[in-house]
Amino acid sequence: MSTSKELALAPELGRLLVEKGWMFACAESCTGGLLAAAMTHTAGSSQWFDRGFVTYSNEAKTEQLRVNEDTLERFGAVSEETAMEMAAGVLATAPYANLAVSTTGIAGPGGGTQGKPVGMVCFGFAQRASAGVATRAMTRIFEGDRAAIRQAAVAFALETAISLIAPAT
Repeated sequence: MSTSKELALAPELGRLLVEKGWMFACAESCTGGLLAAAMTHTAGSSQWFDRGFVTYSNEAKTEQLRVNEDTLERFGAVSEETAMEMAAGVLATAPYANLAVSTTGIAGPGGGTQGKPVGMVCFGFAQRASAGVATRAMTRIFEGDRAAIRQAAVAFALETAISLIAPAT
């Protein structure tokens, strides 16, 4: 279930993507399709939304997004390393996309540890550049129940994607 915040951010990101002539794609684990749903809620989103992957299991991450098994073993599914490989994997499998965002985290209520608490979400951002694909990752810890954490993660992903491609003022 998307909130009005995500539903307001998605069209703004779409407008920026259209201005650049870019397409967007995403890979989601903990958000389970909410990011893709927010993007496609807007009429006309086919002009700027290419595809979305829901890769909840490690096997899906390796098979569909080419995440290295060693990365999953060394850092875990919830890590910036995995998030960056997920985002890069989207661009590797989606030739028309220019910008990809990935989410992987612990939405709870269980599953958290001291090093990876409930609410921790890692984000990957991958962008096609003249020299190949540029990736970056960020981690945030969100408060609230499972729904609130997932919604906050989608809002953060959209806000950050906007900031990455918005023209500097």
